[in-house]
Amino acid sequence: MNTNEILYFLEQQIHSVIMATVDDSGLPVTCAIDIMDSDEKGLYFLTAKGKGFYNRLKKNGYASLTGIKGNDTLSCVAISVCGKVQEMGNAPLQRLFIKNPYVKEIYPTKESRQALTVFRLYEGSGEWFDLSKKPIERVSFTIGNQEKEMQGYEITDKCTGCKSCKVACPQNCIDFTVTPAAIKQENCLHCGNCLRVCPQKAVVRRG
Repeated sequence: MNTNEILYFLEQQIHSVIMATVDDSGLPVTCAIDIMDSDEKGLYFLTAKGKGFYNRLKKNGYASLTGIKGNDTLSCVAISVCGKVQEMGNAPLQRLFIKNPYVKEIYPTKESRQALTVFRLYEGSGEWFDLSKKPIERVSFTIGNQEKEMQGYEITDKCTGCKSCKVACPQNCIDFTVTPAAIKQENCLHCGNCLRVCPQKAVVRRG
């Protein structure tokens, strides 16, 4: 999946997410937010200017979110995103209200909507994590000009091919047909077992 497809899935299939910001003491604060639109430029959501959430967004210019779709752990898809946010003002409101008509039930009059403003998460990174597949599937992606950084574990040329990590890997996602052995990053749980059991200290953590 590419970034646009993941963001569209987040908007349409998950929609309601938990978003985190930090307060003046640097402590995390979470709230439920609806992702109301998405495009190649990022994710769009709204809030009221009188809320503490608005003040935290304006002060820090950064947020992170996670949304989950599924009936239980083994059937769920989770998407996490973190990045920079910017206030777009009320210009996109009409578009968001058309796409999300239920908001009119919350803010029914033109006067009550004067408090609303739109934000866009426009630069950052994220991950698609699908536990419904065997082995699991994870896809890293970026939004805007954010550079993709490797996360997880990597096997270096210290590897002797002893296969000590084979049994320890819960997803059986280590390829021993190459030297050094290689972790299939799209199937890795990031559990760290390979790092723990390797007698050659050939496994390193990235990110």
